[in-house]
Amino acid sequence: MLTLFAFLLTLGLLITVHEYGHYLVARLCGVKVLQFSIGFGRALFKRRIGRAGTEFILAAFPLGGYVRMLDEREAPVPENDLPRAFNRQSVWKRMAIVAAGPLANLLLAIGLYWVLFMSGVVGLKPVLGEPPKSSAAANAGIKAGELVSKVAGIAVASWQDVRWILLQQSLKTSKLEMETSVDGRETRLHQLDLSGLAHDEDKHDVLDQLGLVAYLPPMPARVGEVLDGGAAARGGLKVGDEIISVNGIAIAQWEDFVSMVRQNPEKQLALRIHRAGSEESLRLTPDAAQEDGKRIGRVGAAYHMEQKEIDQLLVQVQYPPLPALWHATEKTWDTSMFSLKMLGSMLTGAVSWKGVSGPITIASYAGKSAHVGWKSFLTFLALVSISLGVLNLLPVPVLDGGHLMYYVVEIFKGSPLSEHVMEIGQKVGFALLGLLLACALYNDINRLITG
Repeated sequence: MLTLFAFLLTLGLLITVHEYGHYLVARLCGVKVLQFSIGFGRALFKRRIGRAGTEFILAAFPLGGYVRMLDEREAPVPENDLPRAFNRQSVWKRMAIVAAGPLANLLLAIGLYWVLFMSGVVGLKPVLGEPPKSSAAANAGIKAGELVSKVAGIAVASWQDVRWILLQQSLKTSKLEMETSVDGRETRLHQLDLSGLAHDEDKHDVLDQLGLVAYLPPMPARVGEVLDGGAAARGGLKVGDEIISVNGIAIAQWEDFVSMVRQNPEKQLALRIHRAGSEESLRLTPDAAQEDGKRIGRVGAAYHMEQKEIDQLLVQVQYPPLPALWHATEKTWDTSMFSLKMLGSMLTGAVSWKGVSGPITIASYAGKSAHVGWKSFLTFLALVSISLGVLNLLPVPVLDGGHLMYYVVEIFKGSPLSEHVMEIGQKVGFALLGLLLACALYNDINRLITG
């Protein structure tokens, strides 16, 4: 239910803001608005509001909306209403009305990021763990314990910042400089090779591909959580037990225990544990599971990190109102430009189309972000709002950007395009949108099937 509610709230808010942008600027330009609809199809709710008599509609199919304006191309217009017809407005006013929808979505994103930056965004400190051998990070000489301070000359405060800058830079260059510090004193410079990065959903995260791993403090082999019905619970393991050895091999840290479990699916393990001041022996058999095509063992037990240990790994990024507004605007701009670059890379084949998402994936992420908390949900809303704004500004007929393209041609041509040319454009636009929607739905369904 939370996923459904979050999805409907996402669609309702973003579509309403988009259409209200068109509506507001149309009214400011003196154009009569006949209908303001959220959704398509059968009307669930109708009401005429205001002196202009605009009919506000809530329709059954929520994936879109529209603002219908007085226009001689659609129906005869009374003589006294001709000055209020959309087609009688100057090309500049028509451009402003059409552009207002996508711009409203971008302004919404700025507002959401502004609230987030003022309230404070919690992130993981970019402290580096030991990189895997032969990874780009290892080849760059990165060592565990280094704190990332700059990436490509840009200051960073969290792992989110590091990931975002790496994604942006990977579309521009194959090498970049990463600045780190040790104990806040010694500064080190590392040349990171990005040439092996793949922007494909089937690949790992950009940080994983480069071998950039977050530092985790040493974790004693102490059980902090036991799942009901798991192999650990069946074998008698309890919260608070400290594991001394497995099959006679000494266990110093939690990761040692995890490694032994993963390597022994469905094989009985002999454990020595420390419980309530005495040593005891247990036997448990890890359940088998599949991970990245490999068969591994799992027991349904986890380490519990104390709050003070968690606090040492986190950082809160917070700004006063004016700097927060600047960072929100910058974030919206950067995300918009990155979206366009990714789309360009998809068209050239440099990036896979598997990253295109449809309504099923949007609904899934809406629910997941809402479960995490309101800040996570606002971040998700801002990202989708930017995507909607950027998509609608593309020069594709039937989209707002397509109409803007027509008006730019009209400025240079001195007269509007012919109805025949616009009809052809409509057909091409619908075909392109159909292909995009088919691709998005295919990716959605494929994700559901493959998990």
